[in-house]
Amino acid sequence: MNTVTLRDSGLLLADGKAVDSRPLMFLSAQVQLAAECTLRSYFRMIAHYPIFSEFNVFFSTCMETYRSCPVGGCHDPSLDFLILTKTIEMIGFPGNPRLEIYHSLYGVQDNDLSEIRLFTLELLLDVPLKLGKLKHVVFGDKIDKFEFDTVFTLFEFIDAIVWELSFHGLLLACDIRR
Repeated sequence: MNTVTLRDSGLLLADGKAVDSRPLMFLSAQVQLAAECTLRSYFRMIAHYPIFSEFNVFFSTCMETYRSCPVGGCHDPSLDFLILTKTIEMIGFPGNPRLEIYHSLYGVQDNDLSEIRLFTLELLLDVPLKLGKLKHVVFGDKIDKFEFDTVFTLFEFIDAIVWELSFHGLLLACDIRR
């Protein structure tokens, strides 16, 4: 699988070279994060590649909120890092079983997960950002969860984060009816 690396500056690298044009051709590539990436790196990427902001209705408000935040020091000391996870859950058995696949963004401190809705964007921008594992939940059995290494495509990464931010109270307004 092709890979792209997100740098702290928001620039994407493919094969060690900056992606300067045609970033859409990398949407299906596996995304990797440079060690120094934070949530601010994500927003810098959206600012650098504005076509990505057309993926989701929440980007305009999200970017507005980002631009109103301080240029540094946006790190809640109660968080070690943010982690983006992927979950595959088999539900509805007995009956009509179905499979749901979704992403979640959590704050982590001492291996404990916290919902990000408890924090404002100003407290999250400079928190280190990591990609997590895939969790497989079978018919609601939260005890016997399976965890696997997985990949995130660039599209999943972009869309999952803005979607999570839009529903966790980080945006000043979250009104899909506009």
